[in-house]
Amino acid sequence: MMEEKMVIGEHNRLNEAVSLLKRLIATPSLSREEETTADIWEAWLREQGAENVVRQHNNVFAVGSSYDPFRPTLMLNSHHDTVKPSPSYIRDPFSPEIEEGKLYGLGSNDAGASGVALASAFLDLKDRADLPFNLIFAITAAEEVMGEKGMRAFLPYLEQLGMLPDMVIVGEPTGMRAAIAERGLLVFDAETEGKSGHAARNEGVNAIYRAIEDIELLRNFTTPVVSEVLGPIKVSVTMISAGTQHNVVPDLCKWVVDVRTTDAYTNQETVELIRSAVKWSRLTPRSTRVQASVISSDHPLVKAAMSLGLETFISPTTSDMALMHGIPSLKIGPGESSRSHTADEYIKIGEINEALHLYPLLIESAGGLIELKRPQIGEGVS
Repeated sequence: MMEEKMVIGEHNRLNEAVSLLKRLIATPSLSREEETTADIWEAWLREQGAENVVRQHNNVFAVGSSYDPFRPTLMLNSHHDTVKPSPSYIRDPFSPEIEEGKLYGLGSNDAGASGVALASAFLDLKDRADLPFNLIFAITAAEEVMGEKGMRAFLPYLEQLGMLPDMVIVGEPTGMRAAIAERGLLVFDAETEGKSGHAARNEGVNAIYRAIEDIELLRNFTTPVVSEVLGPIKVSVTMISAGTQHNVVPDLCKWVVDVRTTDAYTNQETVELIRSAVKWSRLTPRSTRVQASVISSDHPLVKAAMSLGLETFISPTTSDMALMHGIPSLKIGPGESSRSHTADEYIKIGEINEALHLYPLLIESAGGLIELKRPQIGEGVS
């Protein structure tokens, strides 16, 4: 009888998760236009019995009922915005359809399935006072564009509330493998100046030649410190433009540099290292927000994942982990990254079911590895 009740419970959880995911797919939620799906999430969490549900912009979060400011906090996070549907879609991207065990629709894989599975885990565990950490479930906006009203606004908001998480599980399609690291990103717009002249008379200073000299310096760029996990910083020149006509020595060369950063240096430090490596050119970073993320192999989240036999890997894609600089984060979720942003995106029902099973186990296993230290009498009181 007990086993039968467990099977029925698991079946109900899967049905609830799929039902919610269908509603989300059927509701357009392009980045910066997620108002309606935020409404759905806010109402659904309340309907499911989450007592402490708060909305900030289109970010919605719920706090476990046993919240204790003296305990560390684990945040379960995914996003509910999507990219624009690919022009090569054959199916209606906003019409959720199940066919041969696959649920089709925009955002099903990236990252709707992760969101509904993490929400289910939160609801299962939110009242567990025996866990050595607080639980927060956060479904956030603008992840696909790293927008100003997504995680960039949400983390400072949590900090103002005194609820900044100590660790995060980030739900993204990884095939339920545990991503322990992501590279960061810097994109530089470079300008190299010369002096124009007539090509036939060998006049002027050729800006292209100066740019080539600097490009070669960056091609051989190294740093004194190399990340143990991510290896060396990777520098690639990806675009170049110069000249007005064949007989005029160009006085300006514009080029673009793609830099994949590591945890060995902050992005701000990497900017200065890259700038100091060139001789002639001005390098202007477009943004320094996308930081590298690495979680220690000794962290309870990583140890818990390994104890469950989950594979760890370095993710080639970026996520909101890049904006959680300094907060240990583990990226893991149902689906495959290769399906993201593609036509006729889908998630397998079996993959959702696997996540519904594994997420609570991961959270509970991590809890078993954390020693809860209660404050001594008078500690923390001014």
